[in-house]
Parts: sequence; structure tokens; C-alpha cells
Amino acid sequence: MKKNTLKQFTTEVFGNEPSLGLEERNLRSPDHHSINRYQIIYVVRNDRPAEYRKSLGLASSFKTGEFRIMGGAVGDNGKIYIEHTVDQVKHMANQMREAEPFDKKELVGPFREALETLSGKKF
Repeated sequence: MKKNTLKQFTTEVFGNEPSLGLEERNLRSPDHHSINRYQIIYVVRNDRPAEYRKSLGLASSFKTGEFRIMGGAVGDNGKIYIEHTVDQVKHMANQMREAEPFDKKELVGPFREALETLSGKKF
């Protein structure tokens, strides 16, 4: 039997409830006239992941790029593991939005160094 793959949505989330994660993405608004920044929070409803979306306004008013915060995970066996609440991931998102933007290429050096340290090989 095929597993139900329809996405589940919710119209509200609560601060103290477990969160699978949060992401902020720049997406076309429903009227197709602008690109807005959306905060998308993932929670669990009826033992399945559910998505909550909130428009934060025009994407052009944000200095930081899109980002994702992991709050939990779904294992291969379908078991849901939660590490953070909705309030916690929202707090992290506020901090990321207020942080100074940086060039993502700056991450390559430290990442390469960590790989070389762990593997004992030069890349």
C-alpha cells in the first residue's frame, strides 16, 4: 500500500509545542505581484509533519538571505525526534535575521580544514 504523501498544513502554532524546524524563504506572494519573505514552521499534527506559513513582508526589506533551522528530524523508521520548540526556533530565526550577512564562500576554508582533520587527507 502506498504511503500518503499529501502535505499537511496548519493555521496556527503554539510557542511551547515541539518543532521539526523553521525556514525563511523568499516566495511569490499569492497575488503574484511581489516576492515576500515567508517564515515556514514545521510541527507535528496527527503524528505527521505539518507546515505553517506566515508572510513577513517584502523580501527586499531583509538583509539576510534565506535560511533553515533544524528543530528535529524524522527517522528512516518514521519515528519523529524533536530537539526544539516553536519559540526556540523562532528565537534562533530572529537572531539570524539580525546577524550581519556574510559571503557563503567564507565557509569553504573551515569546512575543508575540518574534512582534512577528520579524514587525514588533503583536499
